[in-house]
Amino acid sequence: MDTDTVRSPAADDSAGRRREQRGWYFYDWACSVYSTSVLTVFLGPYLTSVAEAAADADGFVHPLGVPVRAGSFFAYAVSLSVVVAVLAMPLVAAAADRTGRKKPLLATAAYTGAAATAGMFFLDGDRYLLGGLLLVVANAAQSVAMMLYNSYLPQIAPPEERDAVSSRGWAFGYAAGALVLVANLVLYTGHDSFGLSEGMAVRICLASAGLWWGAFALIPLRRLRDRRTPAREAALPGFRQLAATVRDMRRHPLTLAFLLAYLIYNDGIQTVISQASVYGSKELGLGQSTLIVAVLLVQVLAVAGALLLGRCARRYGAKRTILGSLVAWTLTLAAGYFLPAGAPVWFFVLAAGIGLVLGGSQALSRSLFSHLVPPGKEAEYFSAYEISDRGLSWLGPLLFGLTYQLTGSYRDAIVSLVGFFVLGFVLLARVPVRRAITDAGNPVPQRI
Repeated sequence: MDTDTVRSPAADDSAGRRREQRGWYFYDWACSVYSTSVLTVFLGPYLTSVAEAAADADGFVHPLGVPVRAGSFFAYAVSLSVVVAVLAMPLVAAAADRTGRKKPLLATAAYTGAAATAGMFFLDGDRYLLGGLLLVVANAAQSVAMMLYNSYLPQIAPPEERDAVSSRGWAFGYAAGALVLVANLVLYTGHDSFGLSEGMAVRICLASAGLWWGAFALIPLRRLRDRRTPAREAALPGFRQLAATVRDMRRHPLTLAFLLAYLIYNDGIQTVISQASVYGSKELGLGQSTLIVAVLLVQVLAVAGALLLGRCARRYGAKRTILGSLVAWTLTLAAGYFLPAGAPVWFFVLAAGIGLVLGGSQALSRSLFSHLVPPGKEAEYFSAYEISDRGLSWLGPLLFGLTYQLTGSYRDAIVSLVGFFVLGFVLLARVPVRRAITDAGNPVPQRI
């Protein structure tokens, strides 16, 4: 027998792990298009216009007999989707950890979300209720799917690889978001030359995100594999399961301390993402085309930023790199306060700063948290992580809105968010991550 052709079990394991990791990256590639094209750019204005078409003379629609201002319908639908996701995630997480069969649950969530997004093609006329229903289903399904997707990270990457693997996943997602957004904007801005109405162009853009999501979700579903886990007790209903998870996390107070720090600084990140366009249009007087180019710039540079901060983590450790990114966030917001109105170049510089730290800070937070999860409870703990990411992201917008209401200045409102990054920095700096990893029962990587 030619010994040179014999592969060792370790080599086979390494090859299988790399194959799973490459498949895992593609779920970010698949679903990030929904976040970018649907939620960030097209659906809000379009669904609002559909609701306005269905409104009465006073500007109200009446879902289930409840009077709602047409301009508020989209925001309320997003809020309802968060409630549905918060109820669903603990149940699905417990089932995933108990059975070890994450992949069928991931497939169900992914294709439910993709189908709802593709169904937005039929959102025309005054079908605002259809649009609200599809948004709730798609957004909740995406949250559940992302929770399951994130929970694979500790299983497909050993401790020393997680920062790099997580960063590559985020980079894949931002790259896909930028690619499809460019194609959508070509279709949208040139809809007349394609013989399409503006509404039809938007509906095609919305539906294409669902088709993209469903098509590329096949790759991770083929490559990821389920793992047997010790038998766990039956899942508890809704918030009782979440409460049980939090009680279990109290036995790992350092994990809970990291989650609190993440909740605070990530709330700042999410608020900057959602309010930057308001700041650009209302305070700086920039046009829609400028804001769209800024969104694209953020997407493109977030790819480079995620990979760059992943390399920094390999050298300096994930915790130090995240702390550095929070300093960069603080300086970026402080600089944003002084941006001159009517100067798109400086707004692009601000967008570039956001893009360079956006992907990396989120990717490394995910990988660092994966070290703090007790083995066998990945989905359960990542459901709490995802809920803190999505379900509690109202504090930043509330502070932003209250600051503007009290001062009448969007500049004061944007700089008020610095507190989230400063407090998050202080809380994260106080977490002894090596001891937290040991307490969770996981091996400590050389650099963390």
